[in-house]
Amino acid sequence: MTPQTTFATSAGADVNEDTVTAGADFALVLDGATAEPDTDSGCRHGVRWFATQLAGRLAARLAVDACAAHPLTDVLHDAIDAVGRSHSDSCDLRNLCSPSSTVVLVRHRQDHTDCLVLGDSPLVIARRDGAVFPLMDDRLSRFSGPWSQLRYTRNAPGGFWIAGNNPEAARHALVATVPTADLAALALLTDGATRLVERYGWSWRDLMTLLRRDGPAELINQTRAAERQTPAGRFVGKRHDDATAVLCHFGDAPSPRAV
Repeated sequence: MTPQTTFATSAGADVNEDTVTAGADFALVLDGATAEPDTDSGCRHGVRWFATQLAGRLAARLAVDACAAHPLTDVLHDAIDAVGRSHSDSCDLRNLCSPSSTVVLVRHRQDHTDCLVLGDSPLVIARRDGAVFPLMDDRLSRFSGPWSQLRYTRNAPGGFWIAGNNPEAARHALVATVPTADLAALALLTDGATRLVERYGWSWRDLMTLLRRDGPAELINQTRAAERQTPAGRFVGKRHDDATAVLCHFGDAPSPRAV
């Protein structure tokens, strides 16, 4: 069963460092990690370049039938490696602050759907029996030190894992395979599109209900409305973040409006 896939994305500031790509049998979302301030990343290209390059390499592999039997961790490993090789002559990939990105992707194959999450961009699963729950990597949220120390826990044992200068990070992704017949919908989200849950008291069921009823663009609209109404300084971090939402809708349940 091939789902209907719709998506929307919105920049939090001048440049949108999220990337979204979808095909007949796959969908993926990447959230480029904001560069640490006043830090040399060792790369002349930047975060947006890295995220779009990785998305392109992933899409090229996921669109090839021969890769359908390969584990998603292998597909991601090879894509990260290919991006690294493409700029290793011009950039210092040993730099701990080298550009990086979260990854959340799904691949639909015959009777099953494969899922992968690396970094803090979640995948929300809605099953036909009514259950709604996230596949979420929370390792970054366990870091409590200053931002200047974050680089030392990136792609390191006991820290958190993210797509960047080390292809082996792919081996640490969270993965799942779900019978497609059990699925009502999947939502691939960057953290800018999860704020209604993380900041404003919504449940994952609330978020998925809105997505399925009104579509990804309305989720982002309601997120922006909540952010604008929030007093300055209430939350740590950016007032608006890049926000991307992808909805994969299965079967004969009511479809959201097209975006």
